[in-house]
Amino acid sequence: MVRLHGRPHPRPLHPPGDPHARPVPREQGANGRRRVGGRLRSALGGSSFAAQVFVFQVVIVLLLVVSAVVAQLLQVRHDSSMEARNRSLAVAETFANAPGTVEGLRSPDPTAVLQPRTDAARTAAGVDFIVVMNRDGTRYTHPQSDRIGKKFIGNFGPALSGHIVTEQINGTTGPVVQAVVPVRAPDGSVVGAVSSGITTAHVGGLADQQMPLLLSSAAAALAVCTAGTALVSRRLRRQTRGLGPNEMTRMYEHHDAVLHAVREGVLIVGSDGRLLLANDEAKRLLDLPADAECRYVLELGLDADTAALIASGRAATDEVHLVKDRLLAINQRPTNLHGGPMGSVTTLRDSTELRALSGRAETARERLDMLYDAGVGIGTSLDVTRTAEELAELAVPRFADFVTVDLYESVLSGEEPQPALALCRVAGNGVRRDAPLYPVGERIRFVPSSPQGRSLATGQSVVEPLLGEATGWHTQDVKRTAQVLEYGIHSLVTVPLRAGSLVLGLANFWRSRRPDPFDQEDLALAEELVARAAVSIDNARRYTREHSMAVTLQRSLLPRTLPEQGALEVAYRYLPAQSGVGGDWFDVLPLSGARVALVVGDVVGHGLHAAATMGRLRTAVHNFAALDLPPDELLGLLDELVGRIDQDETPADRGTVVTGATCLYAIYDPVSRRCSLARAGHPPAALIRPDGTVEFPDVPAGPPLGLGGLPFETADLELPEGSRLVLYTDGLVEDRDRDIDIGLDLLRTALEEAGDSPEETCRAVLDRLPARPNDDVALIVARTRALGPDRVADWRVPTDPAAVSDVRAAVIRQLAQWGLEELTFTTELILSELVTNAIRYGRAPVGVRLLRDSSLICEVTDGSTTSPHLRYAASTDEGGRGLFLVAQLAVRWGTRYTPSGKVIWAEQPLSAPL
Repeated sequence: MVRLHGRPHPRPLHPPGDPHARPVPREQGANGRRRVGGRLRSALGGSSFAAQVFVFQVVIVLLLVVSAVVAQLLQVRHDSSMEARNRSLAVAETFANAPGTVEGLRSPDPTAVLQPRTDAARTAAGVDFIVVMNRDGTRYTHPQSDRIGKKFIGNFGPALSGHIVTEQINGTTGPVVQAVVPVRAPDGSVVGAVSSGITTAHVGGLADQQMPLLLSSAAAALAVCTAGTALVSRRLRRQTRGLGPNEMTRMYEHHDAVLHAVREGVLIVGSDGRLLLANDEAKRLLDLPADAECRYVLELGLDADTAALIASGRAATDEVHLVKDRLLAINQRPTNLHGGPMGSVTTLRDSTELRALSGRAETARERLDMLYDAGVGIGTSLDVTRTAEELAELAVPRFADFVTVDLYESVLSGEEPQPALALCRVAGNGVRRDAPLYPVGERIRFVPSSPQGRSLATGQSVVEPLLGEATGWHTQDVKRTAQVLEYGIHSLVTVPLRAGSLVLGLANFWRSRRPDPFDQEDLALAEELVARAAVSIDNARRYTREHSMAVTLQRSLLPRTLPEQGALEVAYRYLPAQSGVGGDWFDVLPLSGARVALVVGDVVGHGLHAAATMGRLRTAVHNFAALDLPPDELLGLLDELVGRIDQDETPADRGTVVTGATCLYAIYDPVSRRCSLARAGHPPAALIRPDGTVEFPDVPAGPPLGLGGLPFETADLELPEGSRLVLYTDGLVEDRDRDIDIGLDLLRTALEEAGDSPEETCRAVLDRLPARPNDDVALIVARTRALGPDRVADWRVPTDPAAVSDVRAAVIRQLAQWGLEELTFTTELILSELVTNAIRYGRAPVGVRLLRDSSLICEVTDGSTTSPHLRYAASTDEGGRGLFLVAQLAVRWGTRYTPSGKVIWAEQPLSAPL
């Protein structure tokens, strides 16, 4: 089979542009049927090689046929003679030894006895004759009766001696093979002989039967040769793409011309390491001798690595070898991958100039990668120091061996840079930790002659390729600069961190291990890196300033201390969020009648807006609580306030700020031990009873503040003394990774395991939270106290002015029991004025109540909703001075409304503690 290692482009056998058309064979007619004669002519005349093969095959077939015929004839003759001899001998022996043969010879008429028997035996055995004779050779039997009684023709003498004779003679019918067998008497004597013969022509029909088969085989062989020749021709045409001898010759000439004209070296090496082919470019690149072909590669004078690669025959892809003054890219593949001969083909390409270009391209690619990494890796957090550290980590060791970042101290606190102040080294990174540069945290003032000083003064970058020759740099710190040079640091780039018109600090890039100094291309890369870092540092600075302002605002708005009151023992905690400032707040507000209000709230969002809104809501709660409103009415007023805040926002702010809040408001009365609660979209309060059981009271959940249009509901609870009421914001129970029900279950578990005091309860709850939660957490734990009957006194007052004196007398007696005689006069004046006004201007029923808590509280109730007002009375007025006296004698006084009327109250301080 012929293999072509280079395939030229054949002429198209189908119309151009038809991708699915199949080539039409030349011997195929228009109707698609193939012509056998055309195929044969193609096989014989289309290719000289196929025709030669066909003639050679025909000659071989003819020689084989002639040889087979001759051999067949000789074999037939031999086989016919052997068959005639064997059959004649078998018949003669059988008849000679047959019973009755001896008796027939001894009978008076042997012919009459033996002739019928010989005829029957001759017919049965298929021989030409059976002759029985006496010892004289006289025939007793013969197929022809005229031959009986005549002498036997042939050699029968040995038979008389007891031997068997077989011979071939020419008889009247042609060549005859006959056998003579003696006939022995019972005593062993020979009494005659039997001869049997057969003409050889009668057993030669086998040749006539085999000759047609032989000739048919010869014809079949010729047909196979013809078909094989046609297949070989078709295979050749397929492999050569229909090219004839002339076209193949022309293709080879072009292939050879291209092989030696191409500007890429080509080598073909045999399996034994000999060079079989080298084109002109390979000889030039490798400087091969003229007689290089057919020599071993290792003997051509090449360098050891290149020669070993070419001689090994292993696969190689773009391996670069230095051959004299050239860089050669070598590709090598074995030639036996697809059934080819053993060996390898090698291509050589001069890549000296390409390598220089690729080196510059690789440098550019590395710098682009560094800039991309800077865009992704610098500024991942809004922390000034961390952003500076990210710049230092990115540039070492890819760009510089050491990097330091110096910022103005005011930048670290979020303020604008102040050039009059010193810089602080906030970040440093290097290939080693023992560099004699200023350490992190050092406050530095650069002299004007130093590269850093010049960069700060001009706002431009400075390159010092050789620090040893930079005299201005030495004046910064003579001892330290000497240590830096001795350490091996030899080149510096200083780039200012610019954010608009502000210079936030400096970034310094140092080289020690890398011998090449910084150049202008390095300066451009350093400026690009620092520009990206400066934007992130400025963003972090602005965030730090805003965060500091928000924290300051929030801390100023949250209660710093809790007011004194005797109804509740309170402990609280506030945890800021992990990032940003939230709007969570809490308050403890003393109310009239020894009651205390507890409030927790949460403003949506984080930052300054949330903190400012929280302050407005907290102030509003203080004002509304001063009116002594029930919890549901107070939340209704807050809801209207939040709605107005939302309406006051500008259209631009509405796109970025979401106004909304949740709140829980509770009022506890230590006298009745009742607690009234209402909530607006806030998590429910938890209640720890004195026996340690924890429950979440069913308080109707109103809508969050700001939605408007829906009322709020109040739930009343009676709390045993010593119960703990737990109020909190959603940051305590809600998290991104868990449902609120899970958070409530965790809170329940923590409260069940907490100690008895509010402080221990706060500590147990917060121990289950992360150190920096995702949202703000406000927590209040209040343990209830009760004012017993020994500290409360009340009286019903008839609507008669004369009853005022009786009330005064009863109050004086109660004060004496409490040991508060020093308050008798002022209390008598206050009650007289308040009771007189209730009887005169109010409606029944009228009552008086005294409460002895941290202060003495006097309360007068009536069924009217008209509230008295404090005013200045003229000198000629008869009344109007009573409330003025009450305001002067009491620390606080006021009015609160009840479902059945109003209560006017006044508080007086106690000179002695309870």
